[in-house]
Order: sequence, then structure tokens, then C-alpha cells
Amino acid sequence: MSFWNWVLKQHVAHTSSKPLQEPNRNSAAAGATQHSPFVLPSKPFRFVALDVETANSSPASICQLGLAFVSDAGEIELQSTFLDCPGPFDAFNVSLHGIGPQQVHGAPTFHAVLSMLGPLLHDSMVVQHSDFDRRAINAACAVAGLEIPKWKWIDSIKLARRAWPEFAGNGGYGLGNLKDALGLEFRHHDAAEDAGAAARVVLHAEAKLQMPLEHLAAPKKRRRVASGAERYPVRD
Repeated sequence: MSFWNWVLKQHVAHTSSKPLQEPNRNSAAAGATQHSPFVLPSKPFRFVALDVETANSSPASICQLGLAFVSDAGEIELQSTFLDCPGPFDAFNVSLHGIGPQQVHGAPTFHAVLSMLGPLLHDSMVVQHSDFDRRAINAACAVAGLEIPKWKWIDSIKLARRAWPEFAGNGGYGLGNLKDALGLEFRHHDAAEDAGAAARVVLHAEAKLQMPLEHLAAPKKRRRVASGAERYPVRD
């Protein structure tokens, strides 16, 4: 068994032996207004996946942020927090994630959460499923007057395309299709659980391609052409 298959097997064994860890927050569906403190991961992590939910069509309107910290053994630790977003909350967005003004009242601000995450994730591999989460973080930074964090963003959709090219014409690479194709269990449009799903996509891709994330995410080297050499073959 290869190392990456072992990591995936350890993850499956870990998650099947006990229920999926609940995000560190109260239930939005229950209308909770009390907020648990946003805590740092309890153990070292190899990479982290990040997901956000927004109050409206503006990427800057982050109302929930979820993180999935992945250890060397493939264990996933979920963390989640509401953000004190002024809104407005669009009915369409609320219908997706169930988060409204009552849930975010008294939650930490984006500024407070980013001040904690900035140093923690510095030089870390930060996985997102599509480019929306990076754009949302950058937009929220612009609104708050904060410097955009220099994180190493990795799009798990690109990894999925590389690992499973057959999905291109068979449902695509959204989390909804990958949930069925890879047997993932999570609640869609919950930031912590979507982050956990993106982390699991990475673990499955590593096992499929037999390659660690840092190698999968490395930019492809362009083939250099020697000075004066023919760029194209000459045909007779």
C-alpha cells in the first residue's frame, strides 16, 4: 500500500469510527445567538481547506467562515464561526445556508478573525473549491481596509479535474457531484462542512494520483527552447 493510500485509509477509518465532528458553533437553524470562541487547531496540520458563506451577492459579505485542518495522518479538524456581517441578507442566500441577522449578531468581525488567521495560515497551503473563497477574502479585506493575506491558495477543482478527467462530461466537479462520485458525507452550504469536503477531495486526489498536495499544486515547468534551436520540427 502506498503512503497516500494509507493516509486516505487512516482518514476513512478515523471518520467512520465516530460521527463527523460538528463545527465549533451553535446551529443556525436553531436561531442561536450565542457564539463559541473561535479556537486554533489542536494539533499540527499539513494543509487547511477554507470555505465561506455570504449574506448576499457581494463576495465581501462573508457571514460564515469554515476551516478544515488536515493532519499528516489525514485526520480532519473542523472549525467554524459566524461573522458579524451588516448585510443586507438576500432571501436567496438565506435559503441556501439558513444564516440571517439573528445568527450573526454578536459574532466576531472579519477583522478580528483575520487577525488570528493571518499569522496561523502564513506560508500554509490553503485549499478552496473554486476561486470564490479567495475572491471573497480579498474583497472583505478591501472593504475592511486590511492587507490581503499572502496565502498559498490551491483550487481543489483543478486537482479533481486532474484526478478524474472522466467527470468532465459526467456531472462536473462541483461538490454536489463529487459528493456522490467519491462517497463524501457533508451538509452543503455549511462553511465548515464544505471546507471538510474540499479537504477530502484533496485526500482522494492524492491517493488517486499517488502524489502529495505540494507536488500536485506546483506550477508546471515550461519547456525551454535553446537559443537558435528550431521551435517546430521540419517536415520533408
